Amino acid sequence: MKPWINYHHLYYFMTIAELNSISKAAEKLLVGQPTLSAQLKQFEDQLGIQLFDRQHKKLILTEHGKLALEYARNIFKMGGEMYEALHDRIKPAKVNLQLGALDSIPKQVMLQLTQAAIKIGPCTISLIEGKFDELLRDITSHKVDLAIVNFLPQLEATKGLYHKVLSKRPVSIYGSSKFKGLRKNFPQSIIDQPIVLPTYDSQMRYDLEHWFNVNHVRVDVIAETQDTALKKLMAVNDMAMIPAASHTVTRQVYEGDLIEIGQLQTVFEELYLVSAHRKITNPIASALMKDFIL
Repeated sequence: MKPWINYHHLYYFMTIAELNSISKAAEKLLVGQPTLSAQLKQFEDQLGIQLFDRQHKKLILTEHGKLALEYARNIFKMGGEMYEALHDRIKPAKVNLQLGALDSIPKQVMLQLTQAAIKIGPCTISLIEGKFDELLRDITSHKVDLAIVNFLPQLEATKGLYHKVLSKRPVSIYGSSKFKGLRKNFPQSIIDQPIVLPTYDSQMRYDLEHWFNVNHVRVDVIAETQDTALKKLMAVNDMAMIPAASHTVTRQVYEGDLIEIGQLQTVFEELYLVSAHRKITNPIASALMKDFIL
């Protein structure tokens, strides 16, 4: 049987962590400092986890301590909402949803995810952009509820994570009308032609290089970036061709700024929705993970 959590100790821990001081927490809680120190030690012993590093009389939260603090805040927040709701004082507060995405994810995709979240129920949404490693760390530590990425982490980094495929769409080479003549004899026609590629933060970069090698195509890489808007801007201004899924350049193709040079039959843009297993689930995040699809 799992041990019961002592919620007095949990509240003491949360107060100490938020004030970053046992003495200040003792004053706020009206508890003697030695007693509070002993209660914290009992709580750590019960968990079998060190929650603070003691460095030169300073308390610094360990990684386990940071995770415990997030849970503690959620627990007491939900407890307060329950009490108020049971006494008909207020309606339960809106759910807060933390959504993350790689910098390279099209803004239209984030807009669709946000719209879907609002349709599910009342919520306040925080939108966060970052690099893959940063998002992965935030998901694992429960700072982010869901994140959209374009490739999955290595197996050893997926513990506690789960995902679903949002979309898998073929990639083509696009360019301005300057490159129209390259449609003929594609893909040999693009040999030594200027191109902008995604960085190695993207799975697509590896897939593209594999495709180039298999088809014996050598291209002139003039730039590499994860910024989708910048890539399209370079292409529209005749600087180079770009690889892209059709839905990311719909407007540019419709307006005649870009044309499809040729499709890469074995290269796809895959988008994934990633989350982490957690004890206290976010109902909006759970519903999106179950039902949202592009």
